[in-house]
Amino acid sequence: MIRVTRDSFPFRETFTISRGSRTVAEVLTVTVTRDGVTGHGECVPYARYGESLDSVTDQIQGLPADITRDALQDALPAGAARNALDCALWDLEAKAAGKPAWDLAGLSAPDPVTTAFTLSLDSPENMRAAAAKNAQRPLLKIKLGTPDDMPRLEAVRAGAPRSRIIVDANEGWTAEVYAALAPHLVALGVELVEQPLPAGDDDLLQEIERPLPVCADESCHDRATLTGLKGKYDMVNIKLDKTGGLTEALALKSEAEAQGFGIMVGCMVGSSLAMAPAVLVAQGAAITDLDGPLLLGADRDTPLRFEDSTVYPPDPALWG
Repeated sequence: MIRVTRDSFPFRETFTISRGSRTVAEVLTVTVTRDGVTGHGECVPYARYGESLDSVTDQIQGLPADITRDALQDALPAGAARNALDCALWDLEAKAAGKPAWDLAGLSAPDPVTTAFTLSLDSPENMRAAAAKNAQRPLLKIKLGTPDDMPRLEAVRAGAPRSRIIVDANEGWTAEVYAALAPHLVALGVELVEQPLPAGDDDLLQEIERPLPVCADESCHDRATLTGLKGKYDMVNIKLDKTGGLTEALALKSEAEAQGFGIMVGCMVGSSLAMAPAVLVAQGAAITDLDGPLLLGADRDTPLRFEDSTVYPPDPALWG
């Protein structure tokens, strides 16, 4: 039996990126029960990719109840629907076998990883205050994506002078804005810029200087998208809601590394259930950004363990 339910998790504070603001994370929870064993998965349908809670629910409910994880890879495209069901099937397989998911995947036992902590887009004054509040964290991710982002970046650096910084423009810049900002990003110690240009306009990245690493997010979904990233991006951001689950995420990571891309492992903002399988993908990644639960005011009954910015592998009661 496959069951899909809707769950809402309020944000601690309003979360803003260049596309808009949210106060609640709306997720879909998928449970698969077979022979008395139940597996769980979660996804966050994303309007940017033409997804909604209804459309993703319909995709999942249109599948046969006994679908296998192998068959699922061809039955649904990469995206949120396949992700939730793929991860639920991994969890089901692990519980049925009495082995952890990492073992079934042929991986080594996972270690804790250090995650970035995201500061949402706001006024420079508010972003400086947020940076100062989180200045003990080793890595801050700043949501930018407007033509007047420099005051925000300078404010964050002033508020957290010792933290490493990466920035995410969420497709919000033009090539001209990025070219003008890039030298200042370097001067302020920014280590990485994520998706500075819209995915449809990112060919321009081949024509302008890239003085710091550029990471593909909206431009990278699964292995099929890697070919179009050569010469434009230095890294790829692997998110399970884009890859369509852990199965493709692990394959994408392997192929991207083989092609010379650096690896970032990120997330949509969801609960610990969404982050748990991504912890396996994050092993050895250059950048981990799995702070979704830290941005929420509530979480699953058995949440991931966070100690400041360190996230630990999941308890089997949560997933895997």
